Amino acid sequence: MAAFHFELVSPERLLFSGNVEAVVVPGAEGEFTVLDNHAPVMSVLKPGIVQIGETSSKTSRLFVRGGFADVSGKGLTILAEQAIPVEVLDAAKLDAQIRDAEEDVTDAASDETRRLAAEKLAQLREVRAVLNL
Repeated sequence: MAAFHFELVSPERLLFSGNVEAVVVPGAEGEFTVLDNHAPVMSVLKPGIVQIGETSSKTSRLFVRGGFADVSGKGLTILAEQAIPVEVLDAAKLDAQIRDAEEDVTDAASDETRRLAAEKLAQLREVRAVLNL
């Protein structure tokens, strides 16, 4: 299978840069697979799993939340608000973080603190829902 260039970038760092055979992208209007010579397209991302097919036998998966994907003649670039390798996620830790965030929302002393805690809680619940851990 022909390869193309792919980059996955989050605000913290460059998570992947290299040639790949296929990438499955969680677009806002549905998942789509990018292969070599894909038509140009730009898509908003929904929370989901990006599946990177480096070769037919090597695949990696990352959870992404928000951002967009840009397919052009130069390849595919994903700019994600948040990206986490699936293998580092742990169901027990995630559940504990959700409980802590729920307590933070309940204990918030101001509207701004409550809003920020509720936003963090919503993000954690998105991760949990997508991963079905």
